Amino acid sequence: MDLLERTEYRRCETGEDLETIFRLRYRSYRLHGFVAESAQGLTRDEMDDAPNAYNFGVFIDSQLVATVRLHQIDRDSPFGPVMKAFGDVMKPRIMRGATCINASMFAADPDLTSEFRALPYVAMRLVVVAYAHYSSTYCAGLIRQEHTAFYRRVFGAHQSGPPRAYPPISIPLMLYEAECAKQFGRTVARFPFFRSTKSEQRLLFDKDGDVPALTVLPTAKYSAAA
Repeated sequence: MDLLERTEYRRCETGEDLETIFRLRYRSYRLHGFVAESAQGLTRDEMDDAPNAYNFGVFIDSQLVATVRLHQIDRDSPFGPVMKAFGDVMKPRIMRGATCINASMFAADPDLTSEFRALPYVAMRLVVVAYAHYSSTYCAGLIRQEHTAFYRRVFGAHQSGPPRAYPPISIPLMLYEAECAKQFGRTVARFPFFRSTKSEQRLLFDKDGDVPALTVLPTAKYSAAA
């Protein structure tokens, strides 16, 4: 909660903002050998251009420290990494009317991860905020083996498929998912900093009308107090 006091979220939609987070992805993933060397120094895929894509920058003390991408998947917008890699599992549910928050492309500044060890919580808080806004059926993601314990512990997620390829990431990824209505009540009770107000949800995820706010401040403390 103290770290959220120094945190801002920015939804990145312009070329310059997007390029900045694509470069952060590349620097983070390349350090661990998860992407091939690129002269451009960018990591992106076609899912960044999907109409239901939300690319976020996470700023602490006005410095970009992490990024995460979300897709809100439904029958009208059946786009997202889990649909691309595990369409045989996910598509039948979506076509029957289920919805899914798909988090992907989480990356943190490798120079700052030791200083801000809570970055995964701060970034993945956006998944819970998205659920509060959309009332999604599922949350799902393509997860590296070493991250599975985090998703089981925090979101109550479980594995739903064997490792599969997902270019441009060079290592196999597993499908992990949770039913939001069953799991997120417990998640928020255990981690109150995942709470959010309706105004924060709208600023982060509404795409109708005017250009989104430059930065959005987390509202967990106000929601918890209410």
